[in-house]
Amino acid sequence: MRVVSLEAEDDFDGWRDAARALVAARVAPSEVVWQVGDQPVDLFGDEAVLAPAASAGLRVPRAFLDLAKTVVLHSEPERFALLYALLAGLATEPRRIDDRADPLVRRLEDLARSVRRDIHKMRAFVRFRELAEPEGSRFVAWFEPDHHIVRANAQFFVNRFASMRWSILTPETSIHWDGETLCEGPGATREDAPADDPVEAVWKTYYSSIFNPARLKVGMMLREMPRKYWKNMPETTLVSELIAGAREREVAMVNTSRAATGGNIEAAWAALRDEAMACTRCDLFRPATQTVFGEGPLDARMMFVGEQPGDQEDLAGKPFVGPAGQVFDKAIGEAGIDRSTVYVTNAVKHFKFEQRGKRRIHQKPDAGEITACRWWVEQESLLVKPKVTVALGATAARSLLGKTVTIGRERGRPIELADGGTGWITIHPSFLLRLPDRDRAEEEYAMFVEDLKGAARLAAG
Repeated sequence: MRVVSLEAEDDFDGWRDAARALVAARVAPSEVVWQVGDQPVDLFGDEAVLAPAASAGLRVPRAFLDLAKTVVLHSEPERFALLYALLAGLATEPRRIDDRADPLVRRLEDLARSVRRDIHKMRAFVRFRELAEPEGSRFVAWFEPDHHIVRANAQFFVNRFASMRWSILTPETSIHWDGETLCEGPGATREDAPADDPVEAVWKTYYSSIFNPARLKVGMMLREMPRKYWKNMPETTLVSELIAGAREREVAMVNTSRAATGGNIEAAWAALRDEAMACTRCDLFRPATQTVFGEGPLDARMMFVGEQPGDQEDLAGKPFVGPAGQVFDKAIGEAGIDRSTVYVTNAVKHFKFEQRGKRRIHQKPDAGEITACRWWVEQESLLVKPKVTVALGATAARSLLGKTVTIGRERGRPIELADGGTGWITIHPSFLLRLPDRDRAEEEYAMFVEDLKGAARLAAG
């Protein structure tokens, strides 16, 4: 009997090296005991002495490596043995990994699906709470994963919250990010994480305002958000009360006009705007004067999304008031659209620029900045519920659709959006200001007005 000791529960590299050497030595799966860390050693087993070089000729399908990297993260104690059994079989049957009817392959696929769900749950249900420290705010979250996914998931949070100082505490291990370095610490308890913070009252107000009882499906909600995660999130303290009153609220929604409920929407929008004023999701907040949030009626049938504030918008705190805003106002007027009836915002809420002497030169937002700010635009859209959302330029289109698109190919046609609304893509008015040829500029301006007329017809039904 061979005993293989791995350093950690998610030690894929250690398992891979040992497994390859064992297969090369033709050790049967039944002759191997896999254990982690300081687990008791099998009294009748010999510590495996492995020669990694002996496995140099072993080749396995890429699909198996991808499967193994995921399955290793599962909490199933037999996962290492199950993976080794399949690896040993692949040495003689390399196509076995493609047989979805194979009981071993099917069981490993089930384990992998469970891990992927747990990874998704962590990304969806981690909630940070602010903790004051001498060197500045740190944001701390508590999470209880089902599997050993914390290290594997760490880079997602580094990318998502790169400018924050944060910690995620779990019973098994904890990860910490100081803005530059990711480090790991011992497991923690729920009591080690803060119970609330000043932002929670704002968030609860917002969440209760956007809660839609007409779309409530309790069974589906519990499948997607099991009760074990409720204690991590401030909004879930409201769920029981909101569910209990859902029927009454649904009846009220049917019998009451939107105007009568406008106060709740306005309060939610104001809370959202106030929270955005302190946004640090990306580094653009540092040099910018202020957050430039959207503005307009909250029952608007049309919502316009631009790229980002310019120099004048940054100073005024209002969208589309500079040169491009003047072109925008002129064009929508010619298209028969009253600006006072539409909601206007930007894909990115802070001005990105390069300082040249006394001038601030506009710079295009990158993909990370667009992604970091997309959450705000989505929340604005949830509140306004526009029939048509017009994306002005490539940056706005990427924010709206979540992917890069070609303006020339997509402009001037309705696009179904995930929230049930309709998207409409056209150029950004600043494009017209950059055209040196006057005839070309006039031609492009006329096309822009026609695009706006098309969007207005769509919004009018």
